[in-house]
Amino acid sequence: MSHNKVKILVVVAILIVVLGLSLFGRQLGIVNDDYSIVYFTTGEVYIGKLAIFPDLQLKDGYILQVTKDPADETKNNFQLNPIKDALWAPQVLHLVKDNLVFYGPLSPESNIAQTLAEQGK
Repeated sequence: MSHNKVKILVVVAILIVVLGLSLFGRQLGIVNDDYSIVYFTTGEVYIGKLAIFPDLQLKDGYILQVTKDPADETKNNFQLNPIKDALWAPQVLHLVKDNLVFYGPLSPESNIAQTLAEQGK
């Protein structure tokens, strides 16, 4: 087989893979536009758009922070702070599975999902 035919076959194979990922990536969990929650072994909780290929990544992320209610120290307040506003401001977080307790999709009815939907308006 000539070098030109090999190059053409490689390009066609790459195009098929890219097309397949764009069409079926969401169903396979490789590409996700919905928000997920990620709970780390450190106790930190992140919310964002989770992708599993080529590695575990969190995009458009938020840090869920718990603070004491100043009016009542027995109650907690929750804040969603965009990671892009953090001092280190990453565009994407590459996650190490050994540092995770769990991760999963947010229910659209959850308070966090509703808050994020309102912010997107």
